[in-house]
Amino acid sequence: MYLKTLSVLTVTFLSLLFLIMATFMPASTTIVASKSDDPDLKCLAQAVYFEARGEPFSGQIAVAQVVHNRVQLKRKSYCAIVFEGSSRRNACQFSFACDGKSDTAMDKSSWQRALMVAGLVKDGNLRDLSGDATFYHATYVSPGWSKSLKQTTSIGNHIFYRKM
Repeated sequence: MYLKTLSVLTVTFLSLLFLIMATFMPASTTIVASKSDDPDLKCLAQAVYFEARGEPFSGQIAVAQVVHNRVQLKRKSYCAIVFEGSSRRNACQFSFACDGKSDTAMDKSSWQRALMVAGLVKDGNLRDLSGDATFYHATYVSPGWSKSLKQTTSIGNHIFYRKM
C-alpha cells in the first residue's frame, strides 16, 4: 500500500511539474534537448505521442513502459519494437506505425511531454505503472488476443496485459 501511494504521489508530482513547466517556459524551450537525437528515444516518444497523447500522465507512462518491457523481453531496440510489422497496413503492434498517416508530431507541447516520458521510462527513472504489461489496447476495442492474457491494470482509455 505504501509503495502504491508513493507511486501515485510521484506521478502526481511529475504531472504538476510538467504543467508548471509547460505554462511558464517559453514555447521555444526544449525540455529534452540533447537526447532528442537518440533514435530509440524518438521511437519511444512517437509511441507515447501517437498512442497516448490524450491520456493522463500515468497512462502515457504505462504505454511507454509496455514498449520498454518488450525491449527488455525481446532484447531488441525501441525502434524495432515500435515499428514491428509496420510494413503491413493496419496489422502492426502499434497502430500509428501502420495506419498510413504521417508519423510526425504536430503538437510541440505534447511532443515535448512525450519526449520527457520516453526519457524517464527509457532511463529507468519511473516505477512500472503497467504492472509488467507487454500488451495493451484501447477500451473501445475488444481484441481476441486479450482473452489469453492476464489483465494487469486499466489507466485512462487503455487496458494493460501480460502473459499468464
